[in-house]
Amino acid sequence: MLDMETNTDPSELQLLGAYDFEKDFNHLEARKWMEENWQKSFIIGFIYLITVFGIQHFMKERRPFSLRAPLTLWSFSLTLFSQSFFIHPVSKLSIYLFVLSKLVELGDTLFIVLRKKKLIFVHWYHHLATMIIACCAYKDMAAGLGWNAALNLSIHCLTYCYYTVTAMGIRVPASIAMLITTSQMVQMTGFVIMNIFLFFWKDNKLCQVNWPVFFFSTVLYTTLLALFFNFFIKTYLSSTRKSKGD
Repeated sequence: MLDMETNTDPSELQLLGAYDFEKDFNHLEARKWMEENWQKSFIIGFIYLITVFGIQHFMKERRPFSLRAPLTLWSFSLTLFSQSFFIHPVSKLSIYLFVLSKLVELGDTLFIVLRKKKLIFVHWYHHLATMIIACCAYKDMAAGLGWNAALNLSIHCLTYCYYTVTAMGIRVPASIAMLITTSQMVQMTGFVIMNIFLFFWKDNKLCQVNWPVFFFSTVLYTTLLALFFNFFIKTYLSSTRKSKGD
């Protein structure tokens, strides 16, 4: 049914209202700010490492915190953020929020060290490098950033949903955990494939390649693919062989 005064469907009006933030977002100002401050991502990364390993050392002789409620809320919030990209199309504002989310996700590691869980290399390396490359890519509006964000958040919707359920103390089948790790490997494979296409399309005026970002991201995606694959072998396949007595 149409609104008689505006000749617009009420549902469309609600949808338009949801994009007020998009209309008010100044993409040029956001990019200018990132161009002036992207180097600070290295400082943030350094503080991240000092904080994480400092807390890990501090907690060595202390009892772990439970943090079940905060962790559940944290993971659920990131799940909702990732799901929002299925509701609204990828836009200039959503890409900016995606980049900022890489800073927020550094908080994942704090829950690990405060709860005295095992902190593996692939975890902090992934968070640190992804945060830096996201800032670099945004300041240069690197080709493929939108596809990168869409794929990453699709996988994150699945992973943070898994983290939310496990944080609530619900037992999840090992097959689901295997699916999560497999999806992360698929994600990294997708990123590598995208970079291969970018290399062959580098002469296209609409697909300009920033070589430092291209090189850094290619190294990052390749190493993460290898690390996730190694984690999959050690965590799932090796344990399966041991359980069968091989």
